[in-house]
Amino acid sequence: MGARGAPLGGGFARLWTANAVSNIGDGVALAAGPLLLASLTDDPALVAGAIFVQQLPWLLFALPAGVVVDRLDRRRLVVLVNIVRAVVIGALTAAVGTGVVTVALVYAALFVIGSMETLADSASTALLPAVVAPEQLPRANARLMAAQLVGNQLLAPPLGAALLVVAAALPFGLNAATFLVAALLIATLRGRIAARETPATPARPMLRDIATGLRALFGHPVLRLLALCLCLMNVTLTGAFSILVLYARERLGLDEIGFGLLLAASAVGGLAGSLVAARLLERFGASLLLRVGLVIETSTHLSLALARAPWVAVTTMAVFGAHASLWNVITLSWRQRVVPDALRGRVNSVYFLFAVGGSALGALAGGLAARGLGVTAPFWIAFAGMAALTVAAWRLFSAARLDERHQGPLVVT
Repeated sequence: MGARGAPLGGGFARLWTANAVSNIGDGVALAAGPLLLASLTDDPALVAGAIFVQQLPWLLFALPAGVVVDRLDRRRLVVLVNIVRAVVIGALTAAVGTGVVTVALVYAALFVIGSMETLADSASTALLPAVVAPEQLPRANARLMAAQLVGNQLLAPPLGAALLVVAAALPFGLNAATFLVAALLIATLRGRIAARETPATPARPMLRDIATGLRALFGHPVLRLLALCLCLMNVTLTGAFSILVLYARERLGLDEIGFGLLLAASAVGGLAGSLVAARLLERFGASLLLRVGLVIETSTHLSLALARAPWVAVTTMAVFGAHASLWNVITLSWRQRVVPDALRGRVNSVYFLFAVGGSALGALAGGLAARGLGVTAPFWIAFAGMAALTVAAWRLFSAARLDERHQGPLVVT
């Protein structure tokens, strides 16, 4: 059996299970959170602002977090962060259950959760290449993506909406519990991960390590291209999707359960995309798939801007989900293969800074656009922005540029 088809191993099974469990909790909160805010305020800017608050820490702490990830035991770091997140969501659960929750309290909890995510996401991304072989990364990432889609977007959002109807605190309590379970699972990776890691020495000043990560990403033409494109894509995407709960209610006439099903439609397409991602990548190559992805994302915003029937929006979300899954598997696997272990935390943090920073800016812009111009305005703006990006980036996603063999290796300095 070739390396690509070889078993991914017990370490990956633990990572996969922890990912699946935590994503069920996140998916429950994904639907329940906007619905909770919509019950507290009908201001589109405040609803969209929740996404900005959760992603603001990426603008503030992403780069230092990358240094921490490269200096510390990544397994222990993920365990600690999950425990902190469980405590914070548990406190929010108590506030919701006792009826003292406010928009400000939700914002405070989201800011702390977002701060923990700057560590958890960088560390988790850096852990996978220590568990599976480089040629297995597309398959491993596809399986993680499938678990995320099933838990986070397919099964959990309708469950979260339903639990909120039963009792407002239930979905948040479940989310807190899943963080604890994930922490326990990651803790069982004793000895398997640390032996393959080479943490950066903590003797260097943090600013020097941050500068190394910045130079590594910006000095590499493909990493720089992917980071800048994802930043602009997330500005447009989050600008539109930040008010999706209001769009679903006012434009499509959907109730709470209908909103959860709209989110689930994206997961259906995403699951299909994740199941065939490795085979499509081997058959067609990264260049063609990424170019097609630009077209699909542009068309998604146009379709949603025009849609009035729920079935049109559901179909559009399913196609978008397939594209998003493929894009993530391709770009993440590429990045994991090119970046050496000692640099992964810092390079990932710079990459996430662009990705989530774009989302944060988009959330602010989307809420303000919806407030002043209506709930379809963010989708029209996103369509125009993505059309311009597709034209500008088309020739840059060439097969020659994306061939890893033609790229110089990243060097730790």
